Amino acid sequence: MARATTSPSPDADWSAAILLTAGLTLARLVALFRTPLELYPDEAQYWLWSRTLDFGYYSKPPMVAWAIWATTHMGGDAEAFVRLSAPLFQAGATLTVFAIGRRLYGGPAALAAAALYALMPAVQISGVVVATDAPLLFFLGLTILAYSALQPAVGWRRLALAAGLGAALGLAFLSKYAAVYAVIGIGLHLALSREARRAWSVPAAALALAALAFVLAPNLVWNAQHGFATLHHTAADAAWGEHPPFNPANLALFLASQFVIFGPIPFGVLIAGLGLAARRRALPREDLLLLCFIIPPILIVSLQALLSRANANWSGASYLPGAVLTAGWLIRWRARRWLTAAVAVQALLAAFVLLALVQPRVMDAVGGSNSLKRVRGWSQAARVVVERAKLEADAGLSAVAVNDRFTYYALSYYGRAYFLSPGAPPLVCWLLGDTPGNQAERNAPLTPKLGTRVLGVAWESWHVQEMMGDFNRVLGREIDHIWLDRKHERRIEMFVGQGYQPRPRDPVTGLPIRP
Repeated sequence: MARATTSPSPDADWSAAILLTAGLTLARLVALFRTPLELYPDEAQYWLWSRTLDFGYYSKPPMVAWAIWATTHMGGDAEAFVRLSAPLFQAGATLTVFAIGRRLYGGPAALAAAALYALMPAVQISGVVVATDAPLLFFLGLTILAYSALQPAVGWRRLALAAGLGAALGLAFLSKYAAVYAVIGIGLHLALSREARRAWSVPAAALALAALAFVLAPNLVWNAQHGFATLHHTAADAAWGEHPPFNPANLALFLASQFVIFGPIPFGVLIAGLGLAARRRALPREDLLLLCFIIPPILIVSLQALLSRANANWSGASYLPGAVLTAGWLIRWRARRWLTAAVAVQALLAAFVLLALVQPRVMDAVGGSNSLKRVRGWSQAARVVVERAKLEADAGLSAVAVNDRFTYYALSYYGRAYFLSPGAPPLVCWLLGDTPGNQAERNAPLTPKLGTRVLGVAWESWHVQEMMGDFNRVLGREIDHIWLDRKHERRIEMFVGQGYQPRPRDPVTGLPIRP
């Protein structure tokens, strides 16, 4: 690929990129070990998965559980070690951004790209929360780097890059199935670029496919053995049919969110650059390559938002190539002031995120406490439930049953000392419908055998009447309030239920039929 600029000192460029990455990673690590914020229930879910390693799980591919297994075996089960892989994956992704930018646009653009990416608001959050996005972006970055290097390569180097591309893409799929956007991007680029098609030989294509198949095979076998549970759950997240078929407000909200999570200036530059490219009807080769990886996730998720709903991070596959292209354009346009402003704004937003992580009162002061409510109060809630369970232990408890997956995973983590102790009642899930709706309900359902004398726990009193209705007798009902901050609380309702006999469920609503 042709470069827009060249770097006079490659070693200095790499040193600057490594210094930037190391500094931000150190800041994230300090924040992780200083934050009072607790695990989000999804993070607790991934931690629970990591206790039993497998090639797949109900709602996600296995990479996030594997990463937690590795970090907690190094340092224990504290929150910081559960999350430790996130900043490390993002450090690798930042260096990959630099490598891609240097190959396509030269050293100055590569440093700008690394800064824009590393300071991106979405990346700040992804770098301190253990989830699927950080490993996805790292392995997608390696995929794009191998693909961009393949075109000038010849001989054994071409074959090695092809195999590496297939393996990196496979690892991206093991992180999150949004890696399919890379497949779409490669296919689109091959369709549009004759030069890209010439770079592939039959042996190179065969090696790439073989490496991809080799890495993906265990997960595909696991899915086949489990009724393709992960794929079905991923499709269900789209929520087709649950919303009106045309939602322009949802589309507007999704696009507005991209200015926040990508960064206001970088996302604006992307839109402006697309407009200029459409007007000129010509694109440099490096721009075309990156746009083939950027446009599909944004376009497809925009359509999803219009037809149903979409979370802001569902277009996350565009973040990494988007940062490279934005930096390349700003350097080419000699828009130094805009580039400086973009990096400065990103840096301010990054500093705020890290400060709010260490001092959540900062977020409370600006009216953002509602966004932190799901990372607060779970340890206190677990203490309340465990204390009640211990009080009921003398009369015997056959199980502690919760009625939602958030509470199940939070209690699994924050109540682990009790529930893993000898003689403790098992933690199980009450099923609202006829069949399990998530992995917690599938793996640990409340059954009549376990339902002789149960401590029932209802989060925010959700469907508590239906839950109590599945027992022959209910006694000792109480309500506890867990204060998360000065304005928000979590309501937990508990009761003792005897003789669990689930009532028939309505075939239309799926809810228990009232007597």
